[in-house]
Amino acid sequence: MTATQGDIDQEIARERAAYEEAVAAGAPRTHHPARNYPPYRSSALRHPTQPPIPITLERDPEAVELASPVFGETDITALDNDLTRQHPGEPLGERITVSGRLLDRTGRPLRGQLIEIWQANAAGRYAHQRDQHPAPLDPHFTGVGRTLTDGDGGYAFTTIKPGAYPWHNHTGAWRPAHIHFSLFGAAFTQRLITQMYFPGDPLFPRDPILQSVTDEAARQRLVARYDHDLSQPEWSLGYHWDIVLDGPTATWIEEGR
Repeated sequence: MTATQGDIDQEIARERAAYEEAVAAGAPRTHHPARNYPPYRSSALRHPTQPPIPITLERDPEAVELASPVFGETDITALDNDLTRQHPGEPLGERITVSGRLLDRTGRPLRGQLIEIWQANAAGRYAHQRDQHPAPLDPHFTGVGRTLTDGDGGYAFTTIKPGAYPWHNHTGAWRPAHIHFSLFGAAFTQRLITQMYFPGDPLFPRDPILQSVTDEAARQRLVARYDHDLSQPEWSLGYHWDIVLDGPTATWIEEGR
């Protein structure tokens, strides 16, 4: 029997209450969700059940091939971070600028790091053959971009605000509007993935993926803030979102999902 939205809401509330009770009893607050979060149905099938296996060059010399990606200015074109200019025509939807900084736990900027994004179009549909829900594709929007962080750890994308879309976690399930972020470190095995959301979305309380981050403060760090100074007159609205890789103010990463 497929769960309803009401069923999922009750499960989310139980998970939240259990977390708050544990914190009240002395458990530390956590900014990452449990790998197996019951309201997010597929996490039970997709999460690792064994700890990671360390790889050393002494034991596996070929492991060097997993390390040291090098991304330079010649690998990124002028259009890669502007998703609205990658096709002959103008994409449909609300043009936005998303900007922020990539930081470590001490606030130090991480320079020259590759950031990739992908997202649905304004109608909530991905340009992917597996996305077959009845929303229109946009021939002028593919929804994929990338950039390198600058000397201050800064990044910027111009894109279209994505729409919400249905998914098959439960009956009546809809994902809030979001943009996926992929972050590369000093090795391919260090790749991290997260999601950025938009302020004031009414779907937040009903989304088991976002709600799997049971700590309220950690969950809020996934939501960008509107920044009028980033808005460009007669062109785009601006959103600011910093990404912190670790520490007590870390951005949630999709570990094991």
